[in-house]
Amino acid sequence: MSDKDKNGASGEVPNPNPNTGDEGRKAATTESIIQLGNTPLPPGESNIFCLTIIGQVEGHLMLPPQNKTTKYEHVIPQLVAAEQNSKIEGLLIMLNTVGGDVEAGLAIAEMIASLSKPTVTVVLGGGHSIGVPIAVSANYTFIAETATMTIHPIRMNGLVIGVPQTFEYLEKMQERVTRFVTRHSSVTEETFKQLMFKTGELTRDIGTTVIGADAVKHGLIHAVGGLGDALRELNRRIAERKAPKPEGATAG
Repeated sequence: MSDKDKNGASGEVPNPNPNTGDEGRKAATTESIIQLGNTPLPPGESNIFCLTIIGQVEGHLMLPPQNKTTKYEHVIPQLVAAEQNSKIEGLLIMLNTVGGDVEAGLAIAEMIASLSKPTVTVVLGGGHSIGVPIAVSANYTFIAETATMTIHPIRMNGLVIGVPQTFEYLEKMQERVTRFVTRHSSVTEETFKQLMFKTGELTRDIGTTVIGADAVKHGLIHAVGGLGDALRELNRRIAERKAPKPEGATAG
């Protein structure tokens, strides 16, 4: 009996679900958007991983469902995966955040700063509050011409006990933020604290909002620029990292 007789019109067994592969990919993409807020990296199409920090940085407490958030428990595994993936040669971090949880923001900033691969950040719209340490954590930083960064002292929500230890704790937290920002940017501690404690500029608050070129002038950000500038700088750093080291070079 021929194959045609065994299987009907032809020797091929028809696939009852011809779109299973496409549907699986669509489901995975949808799940990634719902859970992480971004789409999965197309395989083999890019050597750059794009990480977005948007909305409010969510820490140990869950924010209301109507808030747009970046969850640090999602960001940290992505950074670990990007560091381990040999196909990823550089990271582009895009920020448009109002700030959020101080320790979660510092955790993300420390992770970015400790990556061995070239990193570039771009502040789009806003990089406020704890978004400032995240913005300066990369090897090179850009800010859009109309983007803003709000610098102000940290705050504490919930129960506050009016004893000296509470204020000492807040002061130590503030020093952690100040130390990180000054260590990863060109702004001096004196200038940063002046911006932080300035009165009269923010209604019902103290602090300063710097816009585009002002952030560069104060030394917080390296340059005014956007996506194209960031990709050019990142590709330059990737090429520089891949370039062979000159023979006979020794440490001084």
